[in-house]
Amino acid sequence: MGARANFCLLVIGAALLGTAVLAGRVDFELELEETRPILQQSIVDRINNDKRATWKAGFNSRLENHSVRDFKRLCGTILTRVPEMDLSGPDLETGPSKLEYKELPTNFDAREKWPHCRTIGEILDQGHCGSCWAFGAVEALSDRFCIHGFENVTLSENDLLACCGFECGYGCEGGYPYRAWQYFKRTGVVSSTCYPYFDSQGCGHPGCSPVWETPVCSKVCLKSDELWSEQKHFAVSAYYLSTDPEILKLELYSNGPIEVDFEVYEDFAHYKSGIYQHLYGGYMGGHAVKLIGWGTENGVDYWTIANSLAFNQEESRRQGGDVKRGLNCPVQSGSSFLQVSWSSWIYALPFEHKGSSRFGETRKEPGALVRAGS
Repeated sequence: MGARANFCLLVIGAALLGTAVLAGRVDFELELEETRPILQQSIVDRINNDKRATWKAGFNSRLENHSVRDFKRLCGTILTRVPEMDLSGPDLETGPSKLEYKELPTNFDAREKWPHCRTIGEILDQGHCGSCWAFGAVEALSDRFCIHGFENVTLSENDLLACCGFECGYGCEGGYPYRAWQYFKRTGVVSSTCYPYFDSQGCGHPGCSPVWETPVCSKVCLKSDELWSEQKHFAVSAYYLSTDPEILKLELYSNGPIEVDFEVYEDFAHYKSGIYQHLYGGYMGGHAVKLIGWGTENGVDYWTIANSLAFNQEESRRQGGDVKRGLNCPVQSGSSFLQVSWSSWIYALPFEHKGSSRFGETRKEPGALVRAGS
């Protein structure tokens, strides 16, 4: 009996040891995968030699020292269904299922329709922080303020990133775009002259380290004599719209740029030109951007987006604009305005629609469509 018990103990011990070895091997392989460079020549070669590809790949200078883990952190949009408690809350209203029909053009660019609104053509670089969810939101709302006749203003990503707290997500570790727009309605957002992006850290762009920590909220204007409360810009209302691409286009054409998000794969880090669509590589996370137009090229439908992931900052400064369309727009990063095929967008979530007002003044006009589900 004793020998039999000892044998059982030996078998159990061997099984536990085998499990521990296997777990250690899995952890080691996962660590190798996470720490390898995000840029891979094999992906560049496969895309550029693929007859299906509608875009060109290459190495983007900003990402040359980034690991897979670093790049995943930059993809800071948490893709999830909107919780029922938010759907039924007082800040969100159900929008109309149909909008008034208009004959929409085959190609559209918001920069051309509203040339007096400088923010539409500006790219705000998120640096080494997973804050795309905040950037897409403040960019779209800034555009809407100009389009609806208020002012040309660049709103503060830092206000949203630092002061919304866990209500919006996890700061530089990622956030929820639709919560950002709820924050605009309830709390408002100050201008970037009042609260510049990461100014309090004294970091030279693109930052002090490969990954930024979330800034601490400071409700004091840093570069303005204005009071914090007087610098607040508010959204008026929120409601959800159909995910029909025609509704998306109609909203964009009528009221201005939209914040949308999509699933990002490894090949996106290698984008250079053309109409992007996912071909190769693993899933990296969610990315929020500003949608400013659409079109069709060689039979491929696409969206035009403003990308806050600065792939080629120095190259863009030399070129001085959107190399695809040749527009003289003040961009700060290469591959800033890029084209994404419709098939790359995932319409799983509703869109969130916001109005806009200044300093709490109510204005009953259409606001910013802010959430394309991905």
